[in-house]
Amino acid sequence: MRDHLTLLLAGASLTEEQARVAFGRVLDGEADPAALGAALALMQARGPTVDELVGAARAMRERATRVPYESRPGEALIDTCGTGGAPKTFNVSTAAALVVAGARGAARVRVAKHGNRSRSGRGSAEVLERLGVNVAASPSAQALCLERAGVCFCFAIHHHPAAKHAAAVRAALPFPTVFNLLGPLTNPANASRQVLGVFERRYVEPMARALLRLGSERAMVVHGADGMDEITTTAGTFCAEVEGGRVTAREIDAAAWGVQRAGLESLVARDLDHAVAMVRGVLEGNGGPARDVVVVNAAAALAVAGAAEGMADALALARESIDSGAAAAALGALAQASHEP
Repeated sequence: MRDHLTLLLAGASLTEEQARVAFGRVLDGEADPAALGAALALMQARGPTVDELVGAARAMRERATRVPYESRPGEALIDTCGTGGAPKTFNVSTAAALVVAGARGAARVRVAKHGNRSRSGRGSAEVLERLGVNVAASPSAQALCLERAGVCFCFAIHHHPAAKHAAAVRAALPFPTVFNLLGPLTNPANASRQVLGVFERRYVEPMARALLRLGSERAMVVHGADGMDEITTTAGTFCAEVEGGRVTAREIDAAAWGVQRAGLESLVARDLDHAVAMVRGVLEGNGGPARDVVVVNAAAALAVAGAAEGMADALALARESIDSGAAAAALGALAQASHEP
């Protein structure tokens, strides 16, 4: 680790293989905490390169506990995991995952929702637990959830136990680190499609390029102009799309799809109880800004998964999933299957 730290101090970046080796040592518990903290700070200051992201992600993937699920022909497996580290709203990507699972489009879409607890106390794990889901379900139970409910929750701490060796250092640092970026690059079910929100605009295109090199078939990496790690409805959104072996960067705006502008305050949960109530309200069909932002992000996932030809069709599918009760039914099926032995 010290050799790699010396390179970083000199202003150099790590090659993909150097990053794979360095992060492999971290994940194996062989890194000095002081050196690791310094390396994470240096990488955060300039932003990790695509080589560093890919190499570190490969190290995590090599040590991950997998979900034993194989997609069927004509089926798409997608993740809606974000990086965290953005201004906290409510659990948009978690609600969107349930809406996608309930949708019926041109392709059958299943969602391997990767997630964790949050420093705020209202991350995807906390909210889903309150909604009756066994977030500690075994990998085989998660595969059953995918089969029966069309969605599973992949609790990061159980799939990436080696990351515990960096936990204390990460907790001591007052900023997100490259590990926030690595989680969404290491889906335990090998989801080949993703809608991935990042906490800073500068990571939008590098993360898309990393996903392409890591084998993603199609993906969308987004960052709201308001700071959200989602497609926002309060402003425009910076976006990089992976499709056809290429990365294309552009700006998108939900208003262009007929979605009403919202104020950021209308998307903020005060606490865990409020976050759970907001997700429940969306699934129960309540209108308003919370529903709108979930519909937009679910529609993007359905488009990326190939269940719809474009955003107009995808938005209609997402709304129908909610209004028909299918999204709420997906939550019920997930809660039930997650408690199976």
